[in-house]
Amino acid sequence: MIVRSEEIARAAAQIDEAAHSRLVPQLRAMTRSLLASPVGKTLVLLVAAIFVIVVATAYAQIRLNSWNKPFYDALSRRDFLEFWVQLGVFLLIAGSLLVLNVAQRWLGETLKVKLRDGLVRDLIRDWMAPRRAFWLANAGPIGVNPDQRMHEDARHLCELSADLGIAMLQAAILFFTFSGVLWVLSRGFSFHIAGRDYPIPGFMVWAAIAYAGVGSLLSYRVGKSLIHRNAERYAREAELRFSLVRVNEHLDGISLASGEADETRRVELHLTEVLAATTRLVAGLTNLTWVTSGFGWVTQVVPILVAAPLYFSGKISFGGLMMAAAAFTQAQSSLSWFVDSFSTIADWRATLLRVATFHRAVITTDDLLRHVGSRITYVDGAPGRITIENLEVTSPGGRDLIREKKVEVRAGERVLILGEPGTGKTQLFRALAGLWPWGAGSITRPRDEPILYFPRGTPYLPRGTLREVLAYPLEVESFDEPACAHALRRLGLERLVPLLHETRRWDRDLSADEQLSLAFARVVLQAPPWILIDNTFGSLDGDTLERVIDVFANELEHASVIHIGSAQAHDPLFSRVVHLAKAPGVHS
Repeated sequence: MIVRSEEIARAAAQIDEAAHSRLVPQLRAMTRSLLASPVGKTLVLLVAAIFVIVVATAYAQIRLNSWNKPFYDALSRRDFLEFWVQLGVFLLIAGSLLVLNVAQRWLGETLKVKLRDGLVRDLIRDWMAPRRAFWLANAGPIGVNPDQRMHEDARHLCELSADLGIAMLQAAILFFTFSGVLWVLSRGFSFHIAGRDYPIPGFMVWAAIAYAGVGSLLSYRVGKSLIHRNAERYAREAELRFSLVRVNEHLDGISLASGEADETRRVELHLTEVLAATTRLVAGLTNLTWVTSGFGWVTQVVPILVAAPLYFSGKISFGGLMMAAAAFTQAQSSLSWFVDSFSTIADWRATLLRVATFHRAVITTDDLLRHVGSRITYVDGAPGRITIENLEVTSPGGRDLIREKKVEVRAGERVLILGEPGTGKTQLFRALAGLWPWGAGSITRPRDEPILYFPRGTPYLPRGTLREVLAYPLEVESFDEPACAHALRRLGLERLVPLLHETRRWDRDLSADEQLSLAFARVVLQAPPWILIDNTFGSLDGDTLERVIDVFANELEHASVIHIGSAQAHDPLFSRVVHLAKAPGVHS
């Protein structure tokens, strides 16, 4: 069984551990990133506007609550004129509330958009820092399915954060405003027991706090497992999505191997895990519903029960009773925000955990990797040469080394690195490219001279026009159309010349040989001074190989080439050979 080296495993564990910090540090880090983003000022203005709207809404609801007393008193007196006057007052208040609610909805939805703008852009920029995404992908579970965390989880987090934040602000403001009403109504309340009065100033306020406190405590005790269950469900959903995408990307190989049944088994296994996680979540939500729904039904009568002593003692009229009951309902519902929203809060906490841990892992990966005990040293040296000294590469398959203690490749040289069977040729390629720093020795690369890296297998072709594919990753304006056409013709791709301005999935429309030829056409167009190739010549058919050799003899005659491969590579192209071997004591 292949075992990851201790240093790599230790670095991966440190990254994963650093990512899992507590709630407050996670919130602080995410907030700091959002405020520092280009939309930071817009977010502050939106939050301020929402605060003003919520305060205005609370004031309007206070007026609406006060309206209950004259309206119901008019009904109890059968005062027809006053009844119509109060209906007019109601229409004014309701109209104002309608405008405020529409404004709050627009501001809330805009806040979600801007939150996602700032958060996702920040995540993408950090993730796409040079080589960081590759390192994170090799850093254990925290680097799995980054697309899910940056797309679905980030979207869900922004929407939940906006909704819960506005609701919590509204609940807090409503409680403080309506608690004042309740205090005034019940400030002279007292219990009469055994001939003695026991005053309890603000009895209705304390009753609302106690009632909501019991509900909040029960909700937390019953529903706290929902955080873990939501997080587990999102992780399983991401694995299922990745499995389906992977099948879709490799339909040719699966169909040719008649592997549909096996892939069905694998996808169904992930689906089973999703359904099991969802079932556990459903059980948790069901248990929580006993609390939330129970309190919801009891709340129908509790406000009247709490206000009834004031009414029966003659301290308030029937209209006052309805006003007090409405005020109690508003205050209690504000305090019960935690009860009513606990399932959503658990969902938010689970989503925050996934996004914040990924964000933390992304920004700490570089620092942690710098402290790995044994690392390859990368140096920017004088132009015109690459120097490899005492290079040893640690990979999942063991340790490999360059036999020659010092290898110096000068400008214009063509060097073939031959690897013994079982050696990690691709890991050596990654080490030379700076992607795989685990090992020992040093690599000195030419300062200010670009190196084009040609990985093994099917080359990466970004979605875009054919000119953009040829220019990648440089600006398309750097190369004119005749130069692009010439590069295609040199590699036998004349049929693609009329398609230079078309946007397609070129990795789907072109055969594997054509994709390799297109990648070499990119090399012809960009004409880099240095080219590092991972065992590609052996993958070329006869005609394509002849074209490539001819290109290196003409258009690329001054380019320096390092090819990692086998003895079957085109030996006349290379001026000397370097050897990759297993380190002493390591067996394949």
